[in-house]
Amino acid sequence: MAEPQGEPANYLARISEWADSHLTLIRNISTGMAIAGVILFAKSIKLTTKFTSALDIPVEFIEKNVKLRGKLCHITEKGLEVEHVPISLPFLSSLQRKWQSNGVLLVRLAGVELTPNAMVWLQEELKPAQMMWFQLLGREDLVLDCLILVNKGRFFSVCLNEEILRQGLGKTTRIEGLHYDSPLYWKLHKRLLQAELKALKKNKGIWKEESYFEKLRDHISNNKFVQKLKQFVNWLRIHI
Repeated sequence: MAEPQGEPANYLARISEWADSHLTLIRNISTGMAIAGVILFAKSIKLTTKFTSALDIPVEFIEKNVKLRGKLCHITEKGLEVEHVPISLPFLSSLQRKWQSNGVLLVRLAGVELTPNAMVWLQEELKPAQMMWFQLLGREDLVLDCLILVNKGRFFSVCLNEEILRQGLGKTTRIEGLHYDSPLYWKLHKRLLQAELKALKKNKGIWKEESYFEKLRDHISNNKFVQKLKQFVNWLRIHI
């Protein structure tokens, strides 16, 4: 003879039956709670926030040298104007875009003094709306000093700071924003110096040696007698 089941067992059986018949609802609730949890977590660490000004970026992001993703807008003499592209959440990307404001970040290539030819090179190498990653190293007013990474092919990326030095289109300078005695400073500074050394060895860009005729031409044009002769010729053209 079977023993009668107690009340707790009956309640468990009823709950089990209800769960079986409402399985889709339970799954939707669980999914909704999971998504809500992800949203709250992402918001708490500002992963989904679109930064439209350098001053909006938390100090912790700069201190921890966080990498952000962005889209190139313009190339200027002061740096690259980049639109920050934050992390998109599943099912909410369209809503995120509605919440986001417009604005661009001014990103400067850290540790590099650019030549005028570097601007031309950047305009030729970078595509309109090029996607890139920029690692935060420092901030000066509204300007961010960063390492800038762009994809070249599917599995290959290039650091623009190093590539410009390898092309002989700039010189290594102090990395603004990083402490001079920090390990990261010297690690990055070494990389930049090695890139500059490659250009020097290959006589590229500003390190290209002048030919004999170029040196002779410069010597003649800088000669005082030649300069006075040019002035005399110009005087004759005006008065005759």
